[in-house]
Amino acid sequence: MSTEPSTLTPEPSPSTDETKKSTLNEPAPSYIKLAMRNMVKKGGKSLYHFFLSFAGLLGLLIGLSYLTR
Repeated sequence: MSTEPSTLTPEPSPSTDETKKSTLNEPAPSYIKLAMRNMVKKGGKSLYHFFLSFAGLLGLLIGLSYLTR
């Protein structure tokens, strides 16, 4: 009934072992940190959407201020 441990589980590589240790000691990244990381990855597309949203919000606020004057 004895089995060799090498056949049951593969030996973890040093890089995965280091990342497991660092993730165990650190808390999970916040949503803001993940969003910023994603924004850096996507580059220009995220900036385009950010400025488009900014322009839309600015237009909405100016439109509302015009209607409620």
